[in-house]
Amino acid sequence: IDLWSEEMQAIWVPIAIYWVYSSIFELIMRAEIPFFEKYRIHTPEERNKRNKVSFKKVLLMVALQHIIQFAVAVYLFRPVDPQIKELERQTRLAATTRHLAVMLSWFGYDDRNNKLGLASTLATFLRSVALPAFQFLAAMTIMDFHQYVLHRLGHTNKFLYKHFHSHHHRLHVPFAFGALYNHPVEGFMLDTVGGALAYELTGMSPFLAMVFYTFSNLKTIGDHCGYSFPWDPLTVCFGNNVIYHDIHHQPYGIKKNFSQPFFTIWDRVFGTEFTEKDAQA
Repeated sequence: IDLWSEEMQAIWVPIAIYWVYSSIFELIMRAEIPFFEKYRIHTPEERNKRNKVSFKKVLLMVALQHIIQFAVAVYLFRPVDPQIKELERQTRLAATTRHLAVMLSWFGYDDRNNKLGLASTLATFLRSVALPAFQFLAAMTIMDFHQYVLHRLGHTNKFLYKHFHSHHHRLHVPFAFGALYNHPVEGFMLDTVGGALAYELTGMSPFLAMVFYTFSNLKTIGDHCGYSFPWDPLTVCFGNNVIYHDIHHQPYGIKKNFSQPFFTIWDRVFGTEFTEKDAQA
C-alpha cells in the first residue's frame, strides 16, 4: 500500500487532521489562556460537571469510528495505476474539447485554430475547476441532507434515541474531540455512510475527496470546539456554526437545530430551527 497515493491520502489525511486539530483545541481549553477564554461558550466547571462521559471514553469511541471509516474507505478507494489515471484524464479532456469545439461552431465561431485553442482552454477550466467545484457543493448537500434525516430520526424515535443517539448527548458541553463521539452504529450510518454516498454519487476524484473529508472534519470540530471565535471563517461563513449547534446540545434546544454540518436550510424548510419564540418558551 502506497500511503502517498491519492487514494490512501484520501483515507488517512482527514483522520490525522481530526486528531491534530482536536488536540490543539483541547490544549487551548485545558490551558485556560485568558485571550481565548473570553470566547469560550461554557466554563471549565460546566464541562466537568455536566458531561456524562469521560474524556478517555470519548477518545476510545472516536478511535473506533476512525478504524471503521478506514476499513470502509480502503474498499471504496480502490488504487488505480497512475498511468491509467492520466490516460483517462487526457481522454476525458480531449472528449470535452471536441464537444466544446462543436458547440462553438453552432455559435458561428469558424476559425479552426482559434476555435480549438479556445475549446481546449474552456475544457481545461471545466474539468479542473468548474466540475470539482460542482462536485464539492453537491457532496456537501448530499452529506448534509443525509445527516439531517438520520439525526432528526435519532431524536424523534424513542428507541433510536435511547439506544444510539443519546450517547452523543452525554456531552452537554461539547468539545473538539467529542465531535465524532457517537454510538458505533450511529457513527457508521451518519458519517461513514454519509461520506461514502457523497463520494460515490458525485464521482469526485480521490484528491477532491481528501479535501472534502478534511474540510468536513474541520467544520464538525469547529461546531463542537466550545469557542466562538469572531475571526474563524467557518463561523462567519456558515450559519450552522458552533453557536447554532451548541443550542442543540442544551435541554432547551435538543428538539431543534438538527442540521449538520454545513447548512441550516433543512431546519428552516422542515420547521425545526430554534427561534426567538422557542427561547421565550
